[in-house]
Amino acid sequence: MILGHIGARMGSKGVPGKNVRFLCGKPLIDWSLEQLLQNESVEQVAVSTDDPELYEYAVGKGALEIGLRPAHLATDDASKWDVWRDALIKSEELLGLADAFVDLDCTSPLRDPKDIDNALELFFREMPDMVMSCCVARKNPYFNLLELDTGGSLQVSKPLAEKVVARQQAPLVYEHAASTYVVSPAYLRAASSLFEGRVIPYEMPPERCVDIDSEFDFKLVELLMKEYLNG
Repeated sequence: MILGHIGARMGSKGVPGKNVRFLCGKPLIDWSLEQLLQNESVEQVAVSTDDPELYEYAVGKGALEIGLRPAHLATDDASKWDVWRDALIKSEELLGLADAFVDLDCTSPLRDPKDIDNALELFFREMPDMVMSCCVARKNPYFNLLELDTGGSLQVSKPLAEKVVARQQAPLVYEHAASTYVVSPAYLRAASSLFEGRVIPYEMPPERCVDIDSEFDFKLVELLMKEYLNG
């Protein structure tokens, strides 16, 4: 069984109420929730939230009745990993053991449905502990990311013995794109954080990896979504 999951915490300081805020005609959560519900490989979907109205809304659309997220997992510093594990355990109590856990970040609605299929195909082909969506980093610590040294002067964050004078010479670096994940349920039960096992990248273009953390992000995603829908 492939279990889909969306985490949608009620509190947001950057964009209050963002999970249910309308984006191009429907609540933000629907862009991700509908992708899971409509995917032929994803058999069940769970939504982890501390918002009673959002929970009832998700259940009404077809999500599992796993109950509200516990309070200690609804704080600003609660880890994504612990939220995932809580949702997995509650879902497996209803359904039996899962073969894969697919998480879509509610605030990254620009993914294409094929990204879910491609990430799943990569997971079952390579059998890692986790597939994580990434995009090639726009700034590189070997070239144009900087730190202050002990004397207060700027230096390249990760200097190499041979100086890098062009972006193309720098080692490949990825940005963690909070969009699409496929996780081994056994790994999720046993590990305590994301990077303890074999985590491999599923590369996406940066224009599909914009995450909404601010009002500016929301406006940017809305602009890109309109362009996508009209294209």
